[in-house]
Amino acid sequence: MAQFDVVIIGAGAAGLMCAAQAGYRGRSVLVLDHAKQAGKKILISGGGRCNFTNINASPANYLCSNPHFVKSALARYKAQDFIELVERHGVAYHEKTLGQLFCDDSAKDIVQLLLTECDWAGVTVRLRSHVADIQKTGSGFSLSANGETIHCQSLVVACGGLSMPKLCATPLGYQIAQQFGLKVLPTRAGLVPFTLDKPDLEPLAELAGVSLPVTAQSQDGTLFKEAMLFTHRGLSGPAILQISSFWQPGEDVSLNLLPDTDLAQVLTAMGAKHPNQTLKTALARLLPKRLVEVLAEQGSIDGELPLKALDEGRMKKLVQMLSAYRVHPNGTEGYRTAEVTLGGVDTDELSSKTLEAKQVPGLYFIGEVMDVTGWLGGYNFQWAWASGWAAGQAV
Repeated sequence: MAQFDVVIIGAGAAGLMCAAQAGYRGRSVLVLDHAKQAGKKILISGGGRCNFTNINASPANYLCSNPHFVKSALARYKAQDFIELVERHGVAYHEKTLGQLFCDDSAKDIVQLLLTECDWAGVTVRLRSHVADIQKTGSGFSLSANGETIHCQSLVVACGGLSMPKLCATPLGYQIAQQFGLKVLPTRAGLVPFTLDKPDLEPLAELAGVSLPVTAQSQDGTLFKEAMLFTHRGLSGPAILQISSFWQPGEDVSLNLLPDTDLAQVLTAMGAKHPNQTLKTALARLLPKRLVEVLAEQGSIDGELPLKALDEGRMKKLVQMLSAYRVHPNGTEGYRTAEVTLGGVDTDELSSKTLEAKQVPGLYFIGEVMDVTGWLGGYNFQWAWASGWAAGQAV
């Protein structure tokens, strides 16, 4: 029988951050994970270079049933705090678009940073450990890991959501919450590509691999201006992943295919110089040629119409179609490719300062397992660091 002050279930971003913080406070800490490698999701993130935070991270970048919940943790452990940690460990990094920070070399650098911190803080990390039989005791909790009984004062659930099951994602965190009477909100895949019905997909099949900048807008008015990618199953790319978290099944998504172009002005100027040029030729200078051909084949545009025949009515109709091109997803690719899980442990059950369950002293939930989901671009890692840090100060 083993005894620790703190047991953390999950050796991911939030769990390892929490472990190091608790260890530095002099707590004896054990991290358990059923995977054979720590930080598996970190390792594949950002194309293997880990988009480890975003310099613009603020509460506005998170979805949560209680939008105020994230404020405390994010205010107490900011993006700059993690950047300083990265710099102390000598990890080279660079900024990409929209404040996204990536490792110059490899996501392995971030995992190594966390494991080094845990090592310095005296934390024990055990992989290939299967947790079972969690019970509340008079002095904390008891649980079984690979048949061994372990006792602890504080139990931290940091085992993530359901996204990317190939990385060993399980519903364990939700099951623990429900076991102790905490409400778990319905979950679904977030930051995930859309799929289209066969009749909608077939005309677009030849566009697989084509990308372009768009503004994607959900029916609630949320919009993101980033790249979109046509795929063999439907639509992907940053703009689509972002809007997927705000999309509800059955809704349309509106796409502005020319977000940076005053189409009427540009086509009028083109028509003045080349009045006999066809609309298809003119649009192919503004949009991917293959996309223009598909729009013509669909009948969305009259490709052979000369620009001189583009009167005010036709121009208005064309601008409306290209600035609010509607797609009707039949669903998403699901947890298989989702970067995050929407929903989870209801934040009303938790302290926003410590992440401790209000009704179960000593039980904490951090990271993706709770109903907090960040935008694409390093925001979910920042929540992992911030929530892990906050709990690490309290356990």
